[in-house]
Amino acid sequence: MPWAPTDFENMWKLSILNGTDSRNSQMTLTIIRIPVFALLLSATCLTAQITPAPVPYASVSELNGILGPLEQASQATQADLTKLRIEKWKMDSNYKKQVLGNTESVKRNLQSALPEIITQLRNSPEDLSATFKLYRNLDALYDVLGSIAESAGAFGSKDEFQSLSNDLNAIERNRRTLGERLETLSASKETELSQLRNQIKALQAAPPPPPKKIVVDDNEPKKPAPKKKVPRPPKSITPAPTPAPAQQQSTPPSL
Repeated sequence: MPWAPTDFENMWKLSILNGTDSRNSQMTLTIIRIPVFALLLSATCLTAQITPAPVPYASVSELNGILGPLEQASQATQADLTKLRIEKWKMDSNYKKQVLGNTESVKRNLQSALPEIITQLRNSPEDLSATFKLYRNLDALYDVLGSIAESAGAFGSKDEFQSLSNDLNAIERNRRTLGERLETLSASKETELSQLRNQIKALQAAPPPPPKKIVVDDNEPKKPAPKKKVPRPPKSITPAPTPAPAQQQSTPPSL
């Protein structure tokens, strides 16, 4: 039998599937079952300003080995949820309404939210925030789908219960594998941060370089100051004498 969450936890997981979960909720890390996430938050904050290095091929290949089966499990789960005949289950009407609502929430998540998160992670294979987001989504899917499978086992057909149980096991395998990858990435980032801290401490502990000394020789003869050039007065130009006008010769009077 799948683990049955409490009503409060079911509401919280449904809020994740429906995209209404508050990012500031204090419950974000209380239901997570692996201890790496306390380290994850500090590592994410400290690596925010570090220039990302090229992602190794082995890391990309490992991620594809997780996301491929997850997408197949998502398609199979959607098909099995569509085949359910919950309206024929003999159960309390209020509880039936709740199961129908949970089923629709899971289907919407598998059709919209999950593919979007997978695309984000493929674009940034070693992004801790995107990896954690996918893990949290799978954690919510597992719990809500588990409650639907449990109801199918109690009120549905044997085939309905068996199909949902197989889907639930597939999601659990992907969640567990992703959790192991997340733990490995967090440890790797923490190692890088530790190395950076040690480098910073070493730089801070190193003595500063000695200041440059400027030696002044008082016995060195002073260079004579350059003489200032005295401007010469401009030469005076004597104007040329003006020639006198020629006198007319007087004609003697005739006798």
